[in-house]
Amino acid sequence: MTEKELARLLRDVKAGRVEVAEAVERLRELPFEDLGFAKVDTHRELRTGFPEVIYCAGKTVEQVLDIAARIAARHHVALATRCGPEVYEAAKEAFPEVAWHETARILVIGRPPRPSPRAKPVTVVTAGTADVPVAEEAAVTAETMGCRVERIFDVGVAGLHRLLRHRDKLREAKVIIVVAGMEGALASVVGGLVSAPVVAVPTSVGYGAAFEGLSALLTMLNSCAAGVTVVNIDNGFGAGYFAAVLVRGDRRKK
Repeated sequence: MTEKELARLLRDVKAGRVEVAEAVERLRELPFEDLGFAKVDTHRELRTGFPEVIYCAGKTVEQVLDIAARIAARHHVALATRCGPEVYEAAKEAFPEVAWHETARILVIGRPPRPSPRAKPVTVVTAGTADVPVAEEAAVTAETMGCRVERIFDVGVAGLHRLLRHRDKLREAKVIIVVAGMEGALASVVGGLVSAPVVAVPTSVGYGAAFEGLSALLTMLNSCAAGVTVVNIDNGFGAGYFAAVLVRGDRRKK
């Protein structure tokens, strides 16, 4: 149930269009729905502005579809991360509207809100092409949450002129997500060029001493540029979600 739906229900009760007993029945499963293997948080959009997101790793296809069905029945969109193609193939048969983002490993059920073409974008930047899967996870997450997203890929510090060519686009962004492996220096460079908040995402891309992303994580945490915050290694979803929260918070101020 969304905030608007709850307000409409309360108005209907006040006006006598809905009996109190019926309203109680509608609200009975508001906190969560117990499926045995999962307790689906049907209240989350009302609290946080976006429905519960399904993390597919470790779940069976049947469990993912069962949870998705409960979320999709109550919300305009259901988002599932870290999906394999087997989940998509099953979802195509179970839901009328499904979008599969293979590189991002994200499944979207339903129709996400469309952003205004005049809205300032969330701009997703990668150091290299190897960082694109994590970057796409961030980009698709932000798009599903209603953000306009732009992508600037393969502009790492090994060829800094590639990044500087996009200075105007970077300065137009509302939020910038920087995705980088190896030594992870790109986030500090971008942070020193722009006034927008920068969300840094270290990736597990790199050779042995990169320690599966730990090197990039520590570099980003020690950034000398102000305005840079850091999410966990390979956590594109967390970066995209946080960027969307920043954008939504700014809209509410207006």
